[in-house]
Amino acid sequence: MPDQAPTSLPAGLYLVATPIGNARDITLRALDVLTAAEILVAEDTRVLRKLLAIHGVAIRDRKVQSYHDHSPDRIRSMILNAVKDGAAVAYTSDAGMPLIADPGFALVRDAVDMGLTVTSVPGPSAALTGLSISGLATDQFFFAGFIPSAKGARAKFLTDLANVPATLVLYDTPRRVLESLNQAATILGPDRRFAVCRELTKRFESVLRGRLGDAASVLADMPEKGECIVVIEYVPAEVNDADVESALTTALDTMSVKDAASHVASALGVARRDVYQRALELTRDK
Repeated sequence: MPDQAPTSLPAGLYLVATPIGNARDITLRALDVLTAAEILVAEDTRVLRKLLAIHGVAIRDRKVQSYHDHSPDRIRSMILNAVKDGAAVAYTSDAGMPLIADPGFALVRDAVDMGLTVTSVPGPSAALTGLSISGLATDQFFFAGFIPSAKGARAKFLTDLANVPATLVLYDTPRRVLESLNQAATILGPDRRFAVCRELTKRFESVLRGRLGDAASVLADMPEKGECIVVIEYVPAEVNDADVESALTTALDTMSVKDAASHVASALGVARRDVYQRALELTRDK
């Protein structure tokens, strides 16, 4: 038999993922929790009320409380004390998974510090949705949040990400994204492939793909509205034999051949088999 919708929930803070665009992307469990929770907390109560109305979830006489990163500490204390006293509290951000480039970290941190139960009700995530359809590598990725708007801060942000050995997943606005990609071409290199995923799950969803050096032509007709997920591939820097040998010599001072080979191969982005063979040669030479 399928699980039945709960009429009540154990005390705890429930982080409920909500649709990033298409309202039908909400999960059955999310609807169950939003129906049964005694207190509803939202980044914006108007957004939550609209979502509940779409899905026919009655608010009844329940408290609906606003909470975001600029809320006074007393609001956070009130929410946590309600959980402490035995209430089931559901928290939603405006879209997607709470806390992922959205408010709520201080609430969860304090709940954990108080020993309260924190439960995730997972669902849509703009970052993962964009990554999955980007066409770029998904085995290792790094989510860095919003690209800074100021040119100097953006340059430092991109420079810090230049050697991260993973696909980059970023957020930006349509109005600034071309400027960001042009700057990324200068800092990361013009040949890196990118994807700009716009209005995901909505009617005018689009994915624009190309290389950073060609961003101006690729994005030429993109409307300046909606939300963008920017995905940029990782291209390892060219490594020569001298780089590998130097890194191995240092690693072998404190590691076994196997561990040194794995460490250097990962750090330099080169084939482990070749590094292992060179490590064996260096060990024999010694």
